Amino acid sequence: MEGVVALLIPIIAVGGFFAWMIALSPVGKAFAERLRGGTGLSTRGAGGDAVLQELEQLRHEVAELAERVDFTERLLAKGRDGETGKLAPGERRTAST
Repeated sequence: MEGVVALLIPIIAVGGFFAWMIALSPVGKAFAERLRGGTGLSTRGAGGDAVLQELEQLRHEVAELAERVDFTERLLAKGRDGETGKLAPGERRTAST
């Protein structure tokens, strides 16, 4: 029994030390905030306003990109439906065409 206790003392001491260090770290603080029910994101103050402004700008850019993709898809579909580049029946493609 004394051997088991002698083995558990350093294991508990080292484990406790690492648990204490993690609790003091930013990861530990974020975990504690999450356990309290908070989101961890602060939208108060000038920093939060800047983040919201950047988010709105990103949303606008994504909307513009979606419009460009739609336009490109329509352009490709129109080119596919048209007769450009198609050979007539019996025609062969040569190196010059």
